[in-house]
Amino acid sequence: MRSLGISNLRVAPLALGGNVFGWTADKETSFEILDAFVDFGFNLIDTANIYSTWVPGNKGGESESIIGEWIKKSKKRDLVCIATKVGMEMPGFKGLTKDQIVRSVEESLMRLQTDIIDLYQAHEDDPKTPLEETLGAFDQLVKQGKVRFVGASNYGAKRLDQALSISQHLGITSYVSLQPYYNLYDRERFEKNLEQLCLEKRLGILPYFSLAKGFLTGKYRSKKDLNKSPRGTGVERYLDDRGMKIINALDVISTAHQVVPAVVALAWLLQRKGVSAAIASVTSVEQLAELAKVSQIRLSSEEIIKLDTASSYV
Repeated sequence: MRSLGISNLRVAPLALGGNVFGWTADKETSFEILDAFVDFGFNLIDTANIYSTWVPGNKGGESESIIGEWIKKSKKRDLVCIATKVGMEMPGFKGLTKDQIVRSVEESLMRLQTDIIDLYQAHEDDPKTPLEETLGAFDQLVKQGKVRFVGASNYGAKRLDQALSISQHLGITSYVSLQPYYNLYDRERFEKNLEQLCLEKRLGILPYFSLAKGFLTGKYRSKKDLNKSPRGTGVERYLDDRGMKIINALDVISTAHQVVPAVVALAWLLQRKGVSAAIASVTSVEQLAELAKVSQIRLSSEEIIKLDTASSYV
C-alpha cells in the first residue's frame, strides 16, 4: 500500500476508474469487476457525480449508484476507499460554490450508500468561485465527518499552489492529492507545470486516462481500429509517429515480461516519483486480471530509459 500524499489514506497501486459503470459496463458486469478488484487486493475506486451524463438517457450519478448498490450487497465497504468528485456540470448546477458542494456531497453519499467519502475531489477548477469559499466548504465537510480527505483534479499549477497556500494560511483542510491527465503519451503538461509542485507539497498523484483512452493497450494501431470501442474517436490523435514509437517500445518490453502492453504502461507511471496509484477502467474481469499483474513486475532502468526515449516530447 502507498500513502496518498501526506494523508493517512493508504491505497494500492492500481485504482479502478468508475466512469464505465452504467455506460459500457452494466450493473451485473460492474458488480463482477468490483468483486474481483477487491479479491486482487486493490482498494481505491474512483468515480464522479457526473458519470455518466454523456450517455443518452442518463442524468449523472449512475456510476455512484452502481457502486452504492454493490457496497450494500457485498458488505465490503471497509475493504475499499471511495473517491468521488464534484464541480463539473450536472443538471441544474455546476461549479465549486459552498452551496453546490454541500448539495452534491449529500447526493453522492446517498447514491454511494455510505456515511463518509474517503477522498472528495474538486473535479475541475472553478475560477468564478473564490478558493476560500471552496476550501471552506470542503473543510466543513471534513469536520462534519462526511469526508475524510479532499483532493484536486484538473487544476493548473498556479491555482493549485494558491489553494494550498490559502489552506495553510487559514489553517483549514488542504488538498492531499492531484488527479491529472497523465500517461506515457500525455506527459508534457504535467511534467513541466505540475510535477515539481506535487513533489514539493507532498501531494499524492493519481493519474487518470493512465492508458491514454485505451491507446496504450495496443488495441489501436491505425485508423481502421478506431471503431473497436465507444472511445475510439478520442484515440485518433495518438496515431502519430511518436505514438507508434511508444507502442513499439511497449510491445518489446511487455513480451519480455510476459504481460500485455497496458501493464508496462501502468508500471512506467507507478515508477514515477510521487505517483500513489494509476487509475484505469476495465469492462471485464478478464481485462482486470491482466492489469492486476502490474503488482508483480518492476521495470529495469534500461526499460525505463527505452520508454522515456520513445515518449520524449522535447
